[in-house]
Amino acid sequence: MYDLAIINGRAYINGGFIMSNIYVLNGKIAEISKEVLHAKLTYDAKDRLVLPGLIDPHVHFELGGKVTSVDDFYTGSVCAAYGGITTFIDFLDPVSQGKEVKTAYNNRRNLASKSVVDYSFHMTVKNPLIVKEIVQKLKFYNLKSVKLFTTYSESGRRTYDSEIKELLEYSSLGDFVVLAHIEKDELIDLNDNYQVSDLPISRPSEAETEEALHLAKLVKETMGKLYMVHLSSGYTLEQLVESYEELINNSFFVESCPHYFSLTDSKYKEENGYLFTMAPPLRSEEEKNILSKDFKYIYSIGTDHCAYKSMDKSHSYLHQIPMGIGGIEHSFDIMFHLYGEECIDRMTINPAVLFGLYPEKGQLRIGSDADIMIYDNTKPQIIKKGHSNSDYSVYDGMSVDGRVESTILRGNFVVEKGQFVGGSGRFVLDQK
Repeated sequence: MYDLAIINGRAYINGGFIMSNIYVLNGKIAEISKEVLHAKLTYDAKDRLVLPGLIDPHVHFELGGKVTSVDDFYTGSVCAAYGGITTFIDFLDPVSQGKEVKTAYNNRRNLASKSVVDYSFHMTVKNPLIVKEIVQKLKFYNLKSVKLFTTYSESGRRTYDSEIKELLEYSSLGDFVVLAHIEKDELIDLNDNYQVSDLPISRPSEAETEEALHLAKLVKETMGKLYMVHLSSGYTLEQLVESYEELINNSFFVESCPHYFSLTDSKYKEENGYLFTMAPPLRSEEEKNILSKDFKYIYSIGTDHCAYKSMDKSHSYLHQIPMGIGGIEHSFDIMFHLYGEECIDRMTINPAVLFGLYPEKGQLRIGSDADIMIYDNTKPQIIKKGHSNSDYSVYDGMSVDGRVESTILRGNFVVEKGQFVGGSGRFVLDQK
């Protein structure tokens, strides 16, 4: 007898929806069948979509700084569960030397132990001194990715071309990918007098586009693997496709975020524009439209969830404002409303494959973890703040096509019919 049967739903299997029942035993998907079989618990998903648990490859819970982001690993993961997300990937604190990795790793593992869904980490570097040591530690801790910044030289976080090339060369030989926050440092203007409306000037599209093209060139030269986080501008994607289409999502992988598809820089002219500040910033209507037109070139969707209280962000000058917004709870609502089933692989199997989570995660298949999201697309909703410790959402008031009804992690309900029932997440790479 199975532990759980999910019957009468439209299951997303191998890139399409089919009428099928999902059977769970010991936390794994044990059978996929049109037959009705015996189970201890049966969930009738009639008229619902049954999807793999979503994977958010880019979050920042308890991110330190002048102000610490307000969602810790508990509240952030609760928001994730309400959004159908069963696995997220956060970041270790930046290190420049191999000997610093142990502390960074242990600190984040300890903080993440209160997560109610599963999780992993990207290593993060700041101006690394000996790249070989970083790569050795990456492999020792079985991490599948290392993030660098091409900007933030003012805080010592920038990594320069020689080290970027070396990391890319190692990635061409190993089973990891290099993540990059891509903006050309020389084009970033941190004028202390800039106000919120100046954010698109402070961090212009050209900074992203020029640096992305430069890194694509390095990827081609080194035959490495690079993942561009939070691409913000359709101009950038358009230029990458025009110049390096053969690399896109083969060796140069592109992530973008729901806010870049649904909001524009006109927000910065509004009275509460400070609530929408992040880096890179929102872009023009034209850039948003081009990004949407070229959606097929987007490999994955990350939220870059980094939530703050409105009072933390309510300042006149950019240098006073912590950059970041929340969004993990409503990411699928936004993307499914805009792109329908086109968004699903980008939020499930694609990040699972790239970041070493597949075949346990990312797909409804026999033998995989029973991570399942049940989505009711028969009941449109107006987005409200949600369950974040932040007191606002940038998506407040938006109309979307449905809502997450239930979220199941390894066969156990974390959210059941809209109600949080609890959960116990684990570090997924310990399983490997």
